[in-house]
Amino acid sequence: MRIFFLLPRVPYPTEKGDKLRAFHQIKQLSRHHEIILCSLNDSVLHKDALHVLHKYVKAVHVISLNKFTILLNIIIAFFSGRPMQVGYFYNPSAKKQIIKLINTYKPDHIFCQLIRVAEYVKDIPIPKTIDYQDVFSKGIDRRIALSPFYIRPFLKIEHRRLQNYERMVFDHFDNKIIISEPDRDLIPHPDRDQIVVVANGVDTEFFSPQEVEKKYDLVFTGNMGYPPNINSAEFLVNQILPRLLQQKHDLKLLLAGANPNIRVMVLKSNNVEVSGWVPDMRDCYAEAKVFIAPMQIGTGLQNKLLEAMAMQIPCITSPLAFQALKARSGHDLLVAETPEEYVKHILFLLNNPGKAREIGLNGHRFVHENFSWERETAKIEALIEKPKQI
Repeated sequence: MRIFFLLPRVPYPTEKGDKLRAFHQIKQLSRHHEIILCSLNDSVLHKDALHVLHKYVKAVHVISLNKFTILLNIIIAFFSGRPMQVGYFYNPSAKKQIIKLINTYKPDHIFCQLIRVAEYVKDIPIPKTIDYQDVFSKGIDRRIALSPFYIRPFLKIEHRRLQNYERMVFDHFDNKIIISEPDRDLIPHPDRDQIVVVANGVDTEFFSPQEVEKKYDLVFTGNMGYPPNINSAEFLVNQILPRLLQQKHDLKLLLAGANPNIRVMVLKSNNVEVSGWVPDMRDCYAEAKVFIAPMQIGTGLQNKLLEAMAMQIPCITSPLAFQALKARSGHDLLVAETPEEYVKHILFLLNNPGKAREIGLNGHRFVHENFSWERETAKIEALIEKPKQI
C-alpha cells in the first residue's frame, strides 16, 4: 500500500514528541508499505534529515513556512474563527503543493498527524487516518489559570475553537488514533470511543541501562521551549528544590533539553545546571540517580518517562503524567502531587539505593512489557488495511 504521510514538522531529529512518534511510525510502516512523506518546516532543516528519512521512505517533500507568512496566517485564522494552532501551519500555497503531490502519487491512504495539518486533506476523498496524538484543547485549558491575565482571553478563545475543531475533523477521517485512553476520553465528540489508542513505544536497544558515574541527583529532560516543560522546570526549581536543599545542601539538578526558554535559563544556580541541546540524551539519564517529571499541565504520554524507565532510572512523576502510563505507583515508579510529597519521595530514593534500584528494575520491566513501537504501529496497519465500509 502507498501511504501519504502529512506532518507539521520534519520528523528528524526526534527531539520533540510529535517528531519521535512520527519517525518510529514511519520506520515500522515502511517495512510493509511504500511511504511518501510530506512535511511542513518552519526552521532550519537538519543536515542529516533527508539522508536518514530516505532510509524508510520512497520520497520526501519538505514545504517551508516562513515567519512572515506564519504570522499573517495566524492573524487570518484569528479573524476567520479557526484555531491559531491550525492557522500557524496552514498556507494556501502549501495546500496547492500538497494537492499536487497527492494527485501525482495517487496514494491508497493518507495519514495525517495532528489537527494542525488536517485542514489540508480533510475533504479529499481518499481513505484517511488522523492521529490526534494529544488533546490540544485540554492542553490549552490547563494553561489558562497559570498564564498572565492579558493572555488568558486569547487562550480561552483558542480553547473553544480547538474543541470545535477537534469535534469537526472527527467526521472527516475514516480512522482516528490517539496516544492514551485519558486523552481519548477528552476528545469532544460523542463517538470518541471509536478512536483507537496507539501508544508510543521505546527503542529499548537504544535506551538501555548504562553503568556510569552519577554526576547529578536529579534530572528532568525535554524540549525546554515547550510550555508544559517550562512550567515543570519552574515548579521543580522554585517549589521543590528549596525544600530539598534544607536537608541536602549539595544536591545537583540537571535540566536537559533543546531550546531552553529564558524562564528556564534564569533557573541556573550552583545547584541547577541547564544543558541546552545535548547530542545524546542517554548520557543525561544515565548520569542521574533519579528522574523527575513533575508535569502540572499538558496532555499525552511522556516519552521522557518511558526512556528513563527503559534505562532503569527510578522515576517520580505527577498524577497528570502517571494516568496515561497504567503503571503501578510505588512499584514501577513513584507519584507525587505536592512539593512536600516530591521531597519525601526524592529523599527516600536518594537515601535508599537498594529500593531505588528495585523501582528502576521494575520500571525497566514495565516498559519492555508494555511499550513496543512494533506492536503499537501494528494497530495503525490493521486500521489502514481494513476495507472501507460503504
